[in-house]
Amino acid sequence: MSSGPTQVAGTPDTLFYVSNDTTHDLASLLHADDIYPPFDEDDDDDGHLPKPLSFSLPSVESPKLPGGTEEQRSSNPTQITMAAKTYSRDEVAKNNHDESLWCIIDAKVYDLTDFLDAHPGGESVLRQVAGRDATTEFYNLHRQEVLTKYEKTLVIGTVAGEEPSVVVQQPGELSVVPYGEPLWLTPQFKSPYFSPSHRALQRAIREFTDTHVTPEALQAEESGDYISQELIERMSKAGVLHMRLGPGKHLHGVELLGGVVKGEEFDYFHDMIVSQELARTNCRGFQDGNMAGMTIGLTVVLNFANSEALKKKVSEERRRLTESTTLSMEPKRQWITNGVFCDYFVTGVKTDRGLSVLLIERGEGVNTKPIKTSYSPAAGTTYITFDNVKVPVENLLGQENKGIHVILSNFNHERWTMACATIRQCRTVVEESLKWSHQRLVFGKRLIDQPVIRQKLAKMIALTEANQSWLETITYQMCNMPYKEQAKHLGGPIGLLKMSATRAAHEIADESVQIWGGRGLTRTGMGRVVEMFNRTYKFDAILGGAEEVLGDLGVRQAMKFMPKSRL
Repeated sequence: MSSGPTQVAGTPDTLFYVSNDTTHDLASLLHADDIYPPFDEDDDDDGHLPKPLSFSLPSVESPKLPGGTEEQRSSNPTQITMAAKTYSRDEVAKNNHDESLWCIIDAKVYDLTDFLDAHPGGESVLRQVAGRDATTEFYNLHRQEVLTKYEKTLVIGTVAGEEPSVVVQQPGELSVVPYGEPLWLTPQFKSPYFSPSHRALQRAIREFTDTHVTPEALQAEESGDYISQELIERMSKAGVLHMRLGPGKHLHGVELLGGVVKGEEFDYFHDMIVSQELARTNCRGFQDGNMAGMTIGLTVVLNFANSEALKKKVSEERRRLTESTTLSMEPKRQWITNGVFCDYFVTGVKTDRGLSVLLIERGEGVNTKPIKTSYSPAAGTTYITFDNVKVPVENLLGQENKGIHVILSNFNHERWTMACATIRQCRTVVEESLKWSHQRLVFGKRLIDQPVIRQKLAKMIALTEANQSWLETITYQMCNMPYKEQAKHLGGPIGLLKMSATRAAHEIADESVQIWGGRGLTRTGMGRVVEMFNRTYKFDAILGGAEEVLGDLGVRQAMKFMPKSRL
């Protein structure tokens, strides 16, 4: 079958046949000299430029956020409700046998008698701390989440005259660890970029993520389950899916997370906040499985679909999502994120004089099967084949043979959101490593007391803060630059930012594992966040454009504007 556009006899509504040999290898295109930048300065043909998002989704009612009022959420409920009973340390010390085994962890008294048989480490571990304070031993072996899981059933009281000293971060709260948050969220620092609506959105999306997204992400990352329909619908009703497409008319009239920000006021800093907060689940496979294909692909449909009916159909199905509808933006058939469970594919295909982009609906001739990768099957990574698939003419996105402009214009937002997430993940690893180095004792000294550990942390902090600052600078330009100017002037800087972020991730992954030792290589327990990061950070260095390609793009775009300046 010819790879060019074929008019099928007797079927005037069909423009293309799509077979395996028509899907194009984008890597070869990205090395072509004539596509940097994607929009030539002297090109008078604006037909391929994306129109502003003009399709408005109907307003949806957002569920009220958990946690009560703003005043209630701003409080710091680090103390859990527990029995009013108090015990002296001498009383606790008497309960040091199998018939009554108590211990103290952070001024709380735990009755572990019935937990002896259930403890994963065996009974002997608990006998060693029977009747005494086990705070140091516990935090040397367990994460805080273990206490959160069991304290409602095991805590019987508190130590008389003592208060818990460990800071427990509640859902929606900011971290108090130095460099655990970007500077704009640190009370001692100011920023010219962020308004009250940005801060309100940050509080709301963090509480939403901590409460609804992270619990499912942790479970699905391990089990490999795809995102649940319940979570998809919850995010849609709250306007989270709408926000992930970036600013545009599709947000007008939509209630976003209970009305914390108006859709008409939503800008790229709001977009950055949503991207970074959702990345805090620290579940890299689920992160991509959480509608990443929709984020990349639906923007192409809204910007480039030549049929308003097609825009409406796909957008409404994306909002309804009864079949977990997403879209996948990958011109190569070997690697389609979310492809296992998606219903549409935004696909680059070879035509007679170039590349065209088609919206291909799942149906006869479209076959998908899962691909095993380094992260969780929850991402839905797919091998897809097309066997003489008929595609209606109205499913052409953009202009025929000018699909490269469609693809490249969409890359800026994709790469920018990937940089947002990577930088946030780097920050989480910094926070985890700072906590660990302060609580881990080696030969009677904390890790943080070793100069070599402090040097590693200094490097990790500097890389993270530098990239966050660059991200905010570019985001400000995106807020103040027309779309055509963004494609012309920001494609290179965004590519270089993503390259810088993933290079930093490489260094941070390496240094953090050295700090964590064997725990940094263990998928469960204390070092699970670091292990996950070290195992999966390369996805961001490859997907959306490899580091080498993006570095080359940045320099080539600079060459376009290089004056005849001489030394």
